[in-house]
Amino acid sequence: MQSLTTLPSKGDLWVVSQSGIELGSHRIETRRRNKKTRGVGFPVCHSRSAGLLMLSNTEGVVRRGTCCGSSEFDLGCGYSKLKVELFRVPKKSPFGALIALAWAMEHQAIGNEFPREGSDFVNGFSGKVESKDGDYVNLGEVDDNNDHKMGDDNIESAEQDGEGKTSKVDVRSLAWSLRFARTADDVEEILKDKGELPLQVYSSMIRGFGRDKRMNSALAVVDWLKKKKLETNGLIGPNLFIYNSLLGAVKQSEEFGEMEKVLNDMAQEGVLPNVVTYNTLMSIYLEQGRGAEALNILEEIQRKGFNPSPVSYSTALLAYRKMEDGHGALSFFIDFREKYHKGDIKKGANEDWDGEFVKLEKFTLRVCYQVMRRWLVSSENLSTNVLKLLTDMDSAGLPPGREEQERLLWACTREEHYIVVKELYNRIRERYSEISLSVCNHAIWLMGKAKKWWAALEIYEELLDKGPKPNRMSQELVVSHFNILLAAAKRRGIWRWGVRLLNKMEEKGLKPGSREWNAVLIACSKASETSAAVQIFKRMVEQGAKPTIISYGALLSALEKKKLYDEARQVWDHMIKVGVEPNLYAYTIMASVFTGQGKFNLVDAIIKEMVSTGIDPTVVTYNAIISGCARNGMSSVAYEWFHRMKVQNISPNEISYEMLIEALAKDGKPRIAYELYLRAQSEDLNLSSKAYDAVLQSSQIHKATVDLSVLGPRPPDKKKTLRIRKTLTEFSTLADVPRRSKPFVRKEIYNISHTEGNP
Repeated sequence: MQSLTTLPSKGDLWVVSQSGIELGSHRIETRRRNKKTRGVGFPVCHSRSAGLLMLSNTEGVVRRGTCCGSSEFDLGCGYSKLKVELFRVPKKSPFGALIALAWAMEHQAIGNEFPREGSDFVNGFSGKVESKDGDYVNLGEVDDNNDHKMGDDNIESAEQDGEGKTSKVDVRSLAWSLRFARTADDVEEILKDKGELPLQVYSSMIRGFGRDKRMNSALAVVDWLKKKKLETNGLIGPNLFIYNSLLGAVKQSEEFGEMEKVLNDMAQEGVLPNVVTYNTLMSIYLEQGRGAEALNILEEIQRKGFNPSPVSYSTALLAYRKMEDGHGALSFFIDFREKYHKGDIKKGANEDWDGEFVKLEKFTLRVCYQVMRRWLVSSENLSTNVLKLLTDMDSAGLPPGREEQERLLWACTREEHYIVVKELYNRIRERYSEISLSVCNHAIWLMGKAKKWWAALEIYEELLDKGPKPNRMSQELVVSHFNILLAAAKRRGIWRWGVRLLNKMEEKGLKPGSREWNAVLIACSKASETSAAVQIFKRMVEQGAKPTIISYGALLSALEKKKLYDEARQVWDHMIKVGVEPNLYAYTIMASVFTGQGKFNLVDAIIKEMVSTGIDPTVVTYNAIISGCARNGMSSVAYEWFHRMKVQNISPNEISYEMLIEALAKDGKPRIAYELYLRAQSEDLNLSSKAYDAVLQSSQIHKATVDLSVLGPRPPDKKKTLRIRKTLTEFSTLADVPRRSKPFVRKEIYNISHTEGNP
């Protein structure tokens, strides 16, 4: 830990005892007139006989320094003299807060050159800059987005020379004047009269040039420093800190081609890299999307005998994130954790590895979460990868938190993601006392999209049982899923499941509307379940739902199929009485009803009524009449209506011919049936084998002469395009619902209470 030493001194001398200074970052206090000023000191030693102590204060006045040449003031650096430099952190600068930028960017890109690489340099300095009592300057606090607001970056240096003269360097103006420098000569032309400057000035400018994409200017400064090294016999020249800053500029300017040149230059100058150098190289590789090479650098750090810093490990995790390798990141941390607990991770004197370990653990969780999110938004189906990584994270004792799991669930938008949604939803329910309602709604929506409607209904049930309370969107989503299931039951005539779905809706507080009731009525009608249709219609009215023409049409159809003609007429009369206007379907059913009763005067009347209301009869209407005649053995009347249809310029279809041919054949009129069959062939209609067999059998029975060569070969049997499914097992397969259902009880039709215990 850094030491904070407060020593009263005469005048404005900044004095610090040996116990109050360390190699790295230090806070130093002085008291003057009951006011306390704090600063941050950076010892930078580049000479055998003199040391340089960089101090930052918050006041705009020039402080005087002292040169401590006595052994009484030995700061532990091995130098006989200490040069004190005071940095003032100004509020504004057009070019940029270069001094602060150097340290801020150092921790972002490469950590810190000095041995201290703990949490202070992983996270940067923290704190606020204030100009009043007792607050120290934070050199690392730089707003990366406010370069245009940077103010006067001044370095104030004071050296003991008898009179205590003070010289001032305007870094902002200096860097601005060098912005177009391309060679060492260009730099020399500008700096020739500036005298000796601290290396931090050059480092700050190099970093600033990198951020401003002026890599040529940064290289020119380094070339000039190399030239000065020859002129001053090594007193002034680029050191490791300068080269690390130059590598940071390579990263910031994205001039990645300069990296090898910088490394070669370091080798020629005899400057050996340190951990910070390698960390910077890892960052440069990451910027280029070369994650595997960044990981190779980490291995090289260990081969070279260096101890990887927290920045090294966090950069490696970033590499796994760039490569979207969540399993690799997790394995990397598990290996690191084992080494840490065994004590194999070497700890520096000023490194808080306990705190860094916690940070790396959290960062690993973050990387795994981000990789899983990338997998979910990928065009490929990587759902199994997500599930495996979740399982591996549990095994490693690093399960994602509730918020991360909810965000992952939100990222699921495709049908194939339903297995991930189901897993995440169950995890949140089991491990946490709360879950977001919006997440539940999203899960309901996606389960429906994946056609896992029953799973969506189960989520809604848990909302009712466990919370949070469903809102309007929840209800609309689950009702839409009910409608999908009801529509499936309607199309296939699976009326039992239709009834159960209605009961389930009422059980869960969802009031079925006309659409839901009509779906079940139509299913009952298709399955010829007349009694069920009647009871469902009664329940519909009792529950306050207003029957529509679709409701009446389904009920009329169910009654007509069971030849309950009188009941059908009563329903018709009631429909007209309550003001429900018939449609084509209802008129057609009533035409079939009157045909079944043999009341063809009423059939004529219903046809005329249709025309008067603007509804023209269709081939379906005439087919219903012909079919009714055929079922009741009235082939002659059917033949008459067949001709009336032709007179109305309505072209008969295959059903028209087939029903009439079968009726004539049964009625002992094979010759007419034979002629109709040939006429249908001439109209390019493909009749079924049933009509062919009817003609052939009737001709044989009644000894009628037919030309089989003209009749042609027997048509193949037609496959049924729609099969009415009446079993619950078939619907379970269709709708992906559980098959543990109890046998259907007829009482379920009447009251919801009879469905208790059934899904």
